[in-house]
Amino acid sequence: MKTSPNLLFLLATLALAIASSIAAATRPDPPCRIEVVDAQCGWPVPLVELRTTHGVRLVSDNAGLIAFDLPELMGRPTWFDVIGHGYGVAADGFGYRGVRLTPEPGQTLKVEVRRDIVARRIGRLTGGGLFGESRKLGLEPAWRDGIVLGCDSVQSAIHRGRLFWVWGDTVVANYPLGIFYGTSATTGLQPLPSFEPPLRLQLDYFCDERGGPRAVAKFPGDGPTWLTGYISLPDRHGASRLVASYTRIKPPLEAYQWGLAVWNDEAGHFESLRVLWTKSDAAPKPPPVPEGHPVLWKDAGGRQWALFGNPLPTLRCPATLEAWQDSSTWEVLEPQTGLSAADGGGVVKPHSGSIAWNPWRKRWVTVFLQAFGKPSAFGEIWYAEADDPTGPWGTAVKVLTHEQYTFYNPRLHPEFTPEDSPLLLFEGTYTAQFSKNIRPTPRYDYNQILYRLDLDDPALAAAGGGVASNETGKSRPVD
Repeated sequence: MKTSPNLLFLLATLALAIASSIAAATRPDPPCRIEVVDAQCGWPVPLVELRTTHGVRLVSDNAGLIAFDLPELMGRPTWFDVIGHGYGVAADGFGYRGVRLTPEPGQTLKVEVRRDIVARRIGRLTGGGLFGESRKLGLEPAWRDGIVLGCDSVQSAIHRGRLFWVWGDTVVANYPLGIFYGTSATTGLQPLPSFEPPLRLQLDYFCDERGGPRAVAKFPGDGPTWLTGYISLPDRHGASRLVASYTRIKPPLEAYQWGLAVWNDEAGHFESLRVLWTKSDAAPKPPPVPEGHPVLWKDAGGRQWALFGNPLPTLRCPATLEAWQDSSTWEVLEPQTGLSAADGGGVVKPHSGSIAWNPWRKRWVTVFLQAFGKPSAFGEIWYAEADDPTGPWGTAVKVLTHEQYTFYNPRLHPEFTPEDSPLLLFEGTYTAQFSKNIRPTPRYDYNQILYRLDLDDPALAAAGGGVASNETGKSRPVD
């Protein structure tokens, strides 16, 4: 018995309809789109956490977006605590700081937060899922994340027409133990098309044969290698050489060796030039070394120097490759140990940071981490100015705070902006380490976050005058 073509067509149509109906019934509802924005300017705000009463944490990505997909709370009025590290909402009558929203599938909701800090958060520079929430919402289809998930303490230097970046210990996806001998990447000299969020920085990493990130400072010896004092200097023939100091570490965080390293441009890695110090009973402490974030400076006599400090200069040498590798040319500088706080809170002790000449302010500027600040012991960031890189440095203004979180080793990026710009960009390492926070922020933890200072902001006016009382600017040869 033959089945007619019409019957076959009807049966096929019915099967397709049933399959489509089943697929529609089992297809998950689209997430609710939550936009976190700055109430004052409307910018998206990354790194704002919304936390439910049953402990689910949702964090805005570089576009300020959250893809809410909790089925148990769809269609229900839901309270979210708001944790924003300088961005937040007013407290209610019981002291809770949060918002009440009713998420619906496919709906768009907006959370406006108030910025209570001077610095503006631009976004996360490194790690995975920079637009993770946006991608869940069907946005940013062309974005491709970098190849690392986390990295510690950036150093950067302009070298042969490119901006070279290097980081310390690096987190990768395929194993809990990552890369402990430095990772590196390059970009153009002004890699950001905009200084507003959302932030999109494409890093060109130095990779292995499989396309993964690779170590760039693997020297003989045990333990991690950390690079510092990263700078490009001319040799006697006028060729630029990228150099750095390095320290070898053994558990828990003990430096047992210091040395000098030179970048091999052809091979794409550092090579050890010489060891300066190895810990021993006869030499328990290292000598002065060119560490920290270097800057170039020409003195009144027209002589060019490389200044090394973290943040304020502690050592200088003539700005040549030959002088950098000859410790007899090094001079130790004695920076001031504290800066007066503009808020009347006494003297602020710098812990780490960097300095730069600012053409718009026509002064030297610094952004630094306060040692044992409040509310976070290593999460309070300050700004100050000086007429001379060796000081005296004026009154310090707090520009960034964190809620029981660490933000260390801030690095200024004067090269990002044109010389006539009143904008100053800096980044730092955001991490739960050295804090009381036992709940690291997903995706953001152990990564670099970029902030912007508007130097014409009245909040920074106090940085223009007043100095701490101790003497500054002394120098002596290295012993």
